[in-house]
Amino acid sequence: MRVLMDYISFLRFYFSLLLFVRVTTPIDTMNTTQSIRDGDTIVSASGTYELGFFSPGKSKNRYLGVWYGKISVLTAVWVANREAPLNDSSGVARITNQGLLVLLNRSGSIIWSSNTLTLAKNPVVQLLDSGNLVVKEKGDDNLENSLWQSFEHPGNTLIPGMKIGRNRITGMEWYVTSWKSADDPSRGNITGILVPDGYPELILLEDSKVKHRAGPWNGLQFSGVPQVKPNPVYTFEFVFNDKEIFYREQLKNSSTHWRIVLTQDGDVLHLLWIEQTQSWFLYETANTDNCESYALCGANGICSINNSPVCSCLHGFVPEVPSEWDKTDWSSGCVRKIAPNCFRDEFRKISGVKMPETRKSWFNRSMNLEECKNTCLKNCSCTAYTNLDIRDGGSGCLLWFNDLIDIRTFFQNEQDIFIRMDASEPDKDDSPKVDTKSKVKKRIVVSTVLSTGILFIGLCLVLYVWKKKQQKNSNFQRRSNNKDLKEELELPFFNMDELACATNNFSVSNKLGEGGFGPVYKGTLTDGREIAVKRLSKNSRQGLDEFKNEVKHIVKLQHRNLVRLLGCCIERDETMLVYEFLPNKSLDFFIFDETQSLLLDWPKRYNIINGIARGLLYLHQDSRLRIIHRDLTRLRIIHRDLKTSNILLAWLEVLEKMKPKPIYTNKVAGTYGYISPEYANHGLYSLKSDVFSFGVLVLEIVSGNRYRGFCHPDHRLNLVGHAWMLFKQGRPLELAAKSKVKTPYLSEVLRSIHVGLLCVQENPENRPNMSYVVLMLGNEDELPQPKQPGFFTERDLVEASCSSSQSKPPSANECSISVLEAR
Repeated sequence: MRVLMDYISFLRFYFSLLLFVRVTTPIDTMNTTQSIRDGDTIVSASGTYELGFFSPGKSKNRYLGVWYGKISVLTAVWVANREAPLNDSSGVARITNQGLLVLLNRSGSIIWSSNTLTLAKNPVVQLLDSGNLVVKEKGDDNLENSLWQSFEHPGNTLIPGMKIGRNRITGMEWYVTSWKSADDPSRGNITGILVPDGYPELILLEDSKVKHRAGPWNGLQFSGVPQVKPNPVYTFEFVFNDKEIFYREQLKNSSTHWRIVLTQDGDVLHLLWIEQTQSWFLYETANTDNCESYALCGANGICSINNSPVCSCLHGFVPEVPSEWDKTDWSSGCVRKIAPNCFRDEFRKISGVKMPETRKSWFNRSMNLEECKNTCLKNCSCTAYTNLDIRDGGSGCLLWFNDLIDIRTFFQNEQDIFIRMDASEPDKDDSPKVDTKSKVKKRIVVSTVLSTGILFIGLCLVLYVWKKKQQKNSNFQRRSNNKDLKEELELPFFNMDELACATNNFSVSNKLGEGGFGPVYKGTLTDGREIAVKRLSKNSRQGLDEFKNEVKHIVKLQHRNLVRLLGCCIERDETMLVYEFLPNKSLDFFIFDETQSLLLDWPKRYNIINGIARGLLYLHQDSRLRIIHRDLTRLRIIHRDLKTSNILLAWLEVLEKMKPKPIYTNKVAGTYGYISPEYANHGLYSLKSDVFSFGVLVLEIVSGNRYRGFCHPDHRLNLVGHAWMLFKQGRPLELAAKSKVKTPYLSEVLRSIHVGLLCVQENPENRPNMSYVVLMLGNEDELPQPKQPGFFTERDLVEASCSSSQSKPPSANECSISVLEAR
């Protein structure tokens, strides 16, 4: 009888669809008398978000989802029926009298439902300005009383206000899952969740295995994601109380579009919409190097991306299976070198690391660090301790038990961890102390043998150094072992015959140009790929250090706005680097040539400026690859020779907009005119030196004039001085007269000039960092006033340039300099 009644209820429900009023105009609230069909939308009050039917990517299936309503690129932030797509446009969405949001197919079958548990009296569906789709009682605007909301059921995207975590009272979890592909929003195999065991932390799972871990919250940030820190775009918070545990981000400017996307490859992308370029900008990414792989170095191991190999054992530990470590398989981890003795153990402090996995941890918010230490000492299973919160000198206690899993080095991390080890374990010497007479004798014998060996090795080293000095002018190949080098450099190797065939035996007709380190040839591999082969000149000053530096660092820098290194060749006294080939030559070929410059209208020039800025931002901030400058300041990768001839251009496949790709180097070098005052005068280089070079580039791109060789009949200022004078006189647009910019783009031109002058300010502290430069170029907020630029009255350089023929362009090197240090 109950089955019959349910069937009759369903028939009533189905035929009642005929009575519904179809949504024909945008609304933000839908009641039980309305429905949404394909082509209809519910729009939030501000118009920021829309709900309707869409097809992702190249798919022909239809999905009910929420997307941004005010941007040109359809970007879904939530999908209802991700596991049950519609194969035609017959879908209907409505709210039932009981408060269920349902989606029906052509036959009237329910293929998706909101699964609201509480019955409603007068239910409505509303799309809020936050992007949250809510089922609630009409007139009740308290979100906590809502019957159902999409924010509690994320897909692959988090937008401001959404949480990842869990409700500790109801047990509801808020987590993200990747799409299977860009065309298929069904659940992929990557999941981002907050693990409640021990002290909670965020992790990524691939199927059921941990792929990446954010590290525990330390009061300021997650210890394993130091790049998420206070910034001008968004705020973030981690809440852990009796009711709920969650992480959430909020925008500082509500008019900005911001989203966090979990990709099908397991990357976590922070994306910012740039209105001027009508595209999503990658602001941050979480896991970008090998050390982000969960437990890469096994139990009690530590990963450092700057070391080779990257894995080693914590102090006081040794590989459990040395033979596996010799094969770079570190999964077996490390064990205590000296068996634990609970009554004589002490603690060794380690700083600047990602805290170990906290699933088997214990915490107390009220303890101080000394109480934490004593508590750990009393429990023989306790292996490490730290402050729970590092703010205001530190507070709280976090203890680990058993093995320490997934530790890596981070220079920015200010948290200390204290690891348990035997009291006899010395701070610097890994050898344990011995006291018996027999062991003393053994130590004398061993010391004698070692001393003899060290003396022999020392003599060999002296002979080796002497021999090296005698061969100072010999080429790099005779000074290195190619086989060992190939094992050290982790990237594809090309053989000599393959590259000779690709470049027509390095024919002159294939030669693209020649830089300070040797000629570059265009080639085509047998699989059709076009390449650029940089052949190290035998007279080049680049040797082992420079070559290894370039390969090791560039291979780790992968960004769409940076030229990619495909591989190298070390064979037959030849050393070559193989790059991707970009067909449109360098930027100076276009902007300084009267004919070619016609191809660069303002939208393309502005796209190039933004592209260079993003590539430079990646080198400065997002690459996660660091170098140590000789003043011992920890820096990001810096470019050091940014100029128009080092910017290559490629055509995008569809939009045909110029995409710039800086050629990067970590060698101290530069080009007069582009180098900053502090670098030219004192040899001091920093990230702000790159910002100065970028500012000069911007002024060149806007004006179409070279910095070197610029002459004006009315004054003796260089290009920077000319731009500064026009800006102070309220005539900045005259700088772009040669570029013939159309009226609709004048505001972008003015902003570009303004940003360029901010970048070339004389004092490095006044120059913006590249993240702020990208933001200034991407919005319409008021800009700070620039101060006096550096190098704007170089009369000696101007006179030298003006005395030469203006029709003769400078050399490709443009007076490049390198290695500003005593020899």
